[in-house]
Parts: sequence; structure tokens; C-alpha cells
Amino acid sequence: MATKNSDKSERTGSLGFEDKLWAAADLLRNNMDPAEYKHVVLGLLFLKYIEDAFEERRDAIRAALADPKHPDYVKDAKARTAELDGLLEDRDEYTAENIFWVPEPARWTHIRAEAKQPTIGKTLDDAMDAIEKENPPLKGVLPKVYALPNLDKHALGSLIDLVSAIGLGTQEHRDKDTLGRVYEYFLSKFASQEGRGGGEFYTPASVVRLLVEMLEPYKGRVYDPCCGSGGMFVQSLKFIDAHNGQRKQLTVYGQESNRTTWRMARMNLAIRGIEANLGQKHADSFHEDLHPDLRADFILANPPFNISQWGGERLANDVRWKYGPPPAGNANFGWVQHFVHHLAPNGTAGFVLANGSMSSMQSGEGEIRRRLVEADLVDCIVACPGQLFYATQIPVCLWFLTRSKTAAGHRDRRGQTLFIDARRLGRMETRVHRVLDGEDLAKVTDAYHSWRTQGGRQDDVAGFCKSATREEIAAHDFVLTPGRYVGAEDVEEDAEGFAEKMERLTAELSAQMATGATLDAQIRESLGGLGYGV
Repeated sequence: MATKNSDKSERTGSLGFEDKLWAAADLLRNNMDPAEYKHVVLGLLFLKYIEDAFEERRDAIRAALADPKHPDYVKDAKARTAELDGLLEDRDEYTAENIFWVPEPARWTHIRAEAKQPTIGKTLDDAMDAIEKENPPLKGVLPKVYALPNLDKHALGSLIDLVSAIGLGTQEHRDKDTLGRVYEYFLSKFASQEGRGGGEFYTPASVVRLLVEMLEPYKGRVYDPCCGSGGMFVQSLKFIDAHNGQRKQLTVYGQESNRTTWRMARMNLAIRGIEANLGQKHADSFHEDLHPDLRADFILANPPFNISQWGGERLANDVRWKYGPPPAGNANFGWVQHFVHHLAPNGTAGFVLANGSMSSMQSGEGEIRRRLVEADLVDCIVACPGQLFYATQIPVCLWFLTRSKTAAGHRDRRGQTLFIDARRLGRMETRVHRVLDGEDLAKVTDAYHSWRTQGGRQDDVAGFCKSATREEIAAHDFVLTPGRYVGAEDVEEDAEGFAEKMERLTAELSAQMATGATLDAQIRESLGGLGYGV
């Protein structure tokens, strides 16, 4: 579950140098928009990360051969030097430790030496090519955009100097997830800069954390068919680490239709050491399902909202539409049924949808929703506050579906659905962006987990949460908007009578107006003494 103080250490701004790094990266923009130059920056960070890990492994090899107690120690100095030279360039010495092999043209000493040269762009592109050739899992992933004519090479050199001072891939920084946190910080900044398009690859961290902490994916198969930059997977592994779990007990499957975003996801997961099956290419989950036989224990997703051009007319008789064909003009319930199709018998799905999904009656959506409720798949609905997303200012909701409301570890809650109205939670981090802090997350997740362990029998909280039966939902025409069920928040009764309150308030107002008149007179007198009569 969420803890009230857990979010502070998770926020990426706590490292201390991201703002400087962002300011330096922003100098690169010049004639490039964020959609272009984000690849320049993220690719450079990735390169520094694998170089740091590579150099740390080299230091370990040197230390081992220099230790007389080491079994491979060679007494003869000349022979020892020769053996060291061979081991330092032995690719297997690195890959056996899950370290990417970095060929000489891609090593940071070479790149930094070339940072002030006008050819630095080509040097970096060549470095990316060399790394891909030596590391097949990275083939086709790394950006080769550094030689573009509209990229300021002087600013690029300055960014290289700044990145050089940050140790991103050492064991200390891997333990702190330094690069992952910087990477997440940059993704959020790029999403904010790009506006609507940015949300296609980045889901705000607080929303992802809420989904993950609601589902608690300790072990099993986790799946995201529209994975963006991989944030759901990253947070799932963070959850396991925070609860002393074992990463190997969770297997990751994903899919992404946008090639650029698919590459970003692979980079994002690679820097965190997360092995994931994202398919051999980018592909549309609706029309080219890369994991057709997968039945996942957990599905976490933030599908694109209200997509009209999704090719639904070509999928009229698809096996996934068990609860009714989704409208060709809106993919929302196509996604919902895709999730249900891929759930294991005891699987649970948590995902983001536009608020319209809870109440729309158009084009058969109300009928699909009715069938989902009657099939007892809808476990919980959470209404979220507005301004959580960079891509849209509209409020969204979270759906939680499950195939079994009697799964091990939970009490029987068949025929019941929990509604949570969280619209009043969160704080404004900027003028246009809201975040959910640890206390907000705890309030929602605690309500959900308490309800599940109590089998749907708990004290409802007026204005916040309510456990409703299928009959109650049917009475509301299967509309799932939490506000219809939770009611109004209880307000403490005011013991002061209306007449007494009005007399007190008018007396206070009269005193304040008198004070205001006195101050006005003093101001006029002061201005008059200066020759400025009012």
C-alpha cells in the first residue's frame, strides 16, 4: 500500500542536478521542437550510463588481477599486464555480468575528447551504430540524430561536458536508480513541453503509482498493450523492490504502436536492467496482437483516449468483442475488451480512461458497460481530479476489472463494486498540473484494499467511497460515475442559528469597513502632504 511519506523520496526532483541538466539540454532546441530533441538528450544519457557501468566493470577486473589473494593472480608482472590487457578487451567479461559491451569508438573518453569539434555529431552517431552492432538487444533502438544540421554542435558539446560530471552507471547510482530518475524527470519535462502529444509516451508518475499500488503486482505476468515509454513496468518493479520482493517473480510483456516510442521504452527498460518482451517490432495491438496467447495476471495501461481512427470497422467479428462490438468511432471499449481478453482466470486489470466511458450511452457503449457489470468484472471505479495529465486537462477515471472476486487472499465480494470519488485530492504542482502525493495515494489504496479484504462489507464514507450492489448499479442504468453512489460529504452541523450568525457577520463587516475608511483618510492625508491631493 502507499505510505504517506513515501512519495518524497520517489520524486525525481530530489537528486539536485536535473534542473541544470534540463537547462543545458534546452540550449539544444534552437530550431528543433521537443519531439525531436528529446531523442538527442535521452540517447546521450543512455550512452553515459552504459559507459559508466562498463568502466566500473573494468575497474573490478583490474582490482581482481592486482590482488595476490585472487585465484587468477599472476606473479610475473609482464605476464600479468598481458593478461590484464586481454581481459579488459574480452567481451564476455562484461556480458556475463549483464554489462553492455562498449566498443572503443563509443567510449566516453573518446566522445569527451571530441566534444568541442564540429564533427561531434557524426562521432556520436557512429558511437550509437557501434554499440548496436555489438549488442543485438539494442539493434534499431538508439538514436542517430546528432549530425543533423539544425542541432547546435556547440550546445551539444556543453551538454556532454555537463553529463561527464555525473556518474550514472556506477553501482552506487544504479542502487539509487539515478539515471532512471533523471530519465523519468526528462520524460515528464518533454511531455509538459509537447502538450497533447507528450501524453502519448508518458503517464504522470503519481497516476502510475496509484494503479500499481492498487493492483500490488508482486509476482506473475504483467502486460501493457499500449506501453508508451514503459512507465507501468518501471513502477511495478519499484513496487516489488520497495516491498522486499524478487524481480524474477515478475515477467513483463508489452506492445507499442509508435516506433519512436517503442524505442524509448526499450531504452528506458534497458537502463534499469528490466528484461521485457515488447515484441520484435512496434505494432498496433488491435490489428497485430504480438502476444495473442498471453493471459496476464496483471494488466496496467493508459490507452489513448477517445481515438476515432482505430480501424474498428475492420474488426467487426473479432473474438475479443465478447461483450459487444465497440463503436467504430471510439476505441475506448475496444481497449477495455482487449484487456479482458488477455486476463488470466484470477487476473486483475487497472487502466486509465476518459470520464465519458463511465456514462456514455452512444453507439452501444452503454450496452457493453451493462454486460461487463452483469458479468461481475467491474471491481472498482475511481474518479480522479482534473489536470493530472500533460496531454489533456480533462479529468479521467481509473477502472479496475477482475475475473475473480473470490481469489485467494480476498473475501467474497461477488456482485459488488467499489466506487471512489477522488476528485478533491491532489495539489497543484504548477499552475496547470496537479499531482497526487503519498497521503492521497494512501487514502485511495487503503480504501480499496480494506474493501477487498472485508469482502465488500465496510463502512462507506459519504462523499468519498461506497460499495454498491449490481442491483443499485442497474437502478442507475449501469452508469458508473462514482458521484452517483458516494453521495455528498457529511458536513458538521453548525450550532449557530442563522439570525445570530448574520448579526455577528454584519458586525464584523461594519468594523472592517470603518477600519478601511480610517486607512483611506490616512493615505489621503499623507499624499496631500507630498503635494499629491486625492
